[in-house]
Amino acid sequence: MQKETENWFTSWFDTPYYHILYKDRDFEEAQTFMKKITKQLHLKKDQSILDLACGKGRHAVSLNELGFEVTGIDLSPTSILYAKDFENEKLHFEVHDMCKPYPKKFDAIFNLFTSFGYFEKEEDNYRTITAIKANLKEGGKAVIDFMNADYIIKNLIERETKTVNKITFHIHRYVKEGYIFKDISFKDNKENFHFTEKVKALTKEDFLHYFKKAGIELIDTFGNYNLDPFILKNSPRLILTFK
Repeated sequence: MQKETENWFTSWFDTPYYHILYKDRDFEEAQTFMKKITKQLHLKKDQSILDLACGKGRHAVSLNELGFEVTGIDLSPTSILYAKDFENEKLHFEVHDMCKPYPKKFDAIFNLFTSFGYFEKEEDNYRTITAIKANLKEGGKAVIDFMNADYIIKNLIERETKTVNKITFHIHRYVKEGYIFKDISFKDNKENFHFTEKVKALTKEDFLHYFKKAGIELIDTFGNYNLDPFILKNSPRLILTFK
């Protein structure tokens, strides 16, 4: 059965299958990255952080454990419902569209794990950047952790089969019209499912264009979660810090 809505992420991210497929994401790596990036940005305990497109909250929880006041927002009601189990006095989650400013300002804003470039309309990428700017306190800093599209395309694994929780996912990756696609098909309870992830292959230059247009200043660029320098052909990540 084909599941489709106007935006692919609206349906796919809100299914239990998305979380089943990606259940083995590295929480320890996420915690280490949060320690390194908050230190790099000279953030202090009790400062406020917005986790933009937070999913089920693994980064937000890690940031809260480090002593920060954290708000996580995501478009998926299912993810937010799950994340709310972790709420406390300094950790909150809410359903919200990251293209629109949130009604509060923060000391830092994090957009992590390639949670950008999903939109059909180019203007929505820019709207997200301007929303980040609008939600930063004076002197605040932000992070976008995106894939290094050049590296991903060069090392693309075209076809892969992965079995998780007795469900066999058939994955087909390809590049088309400036986007990296991932077709995901599987069967569960005798029903066929098919979803497609689609992320724009944005480059550092694309982000710099958004930043310039929005009046944002780039601070640093890193190529992995150890915060090593960004190298176009060899770095798996494109991590941008800005203010």
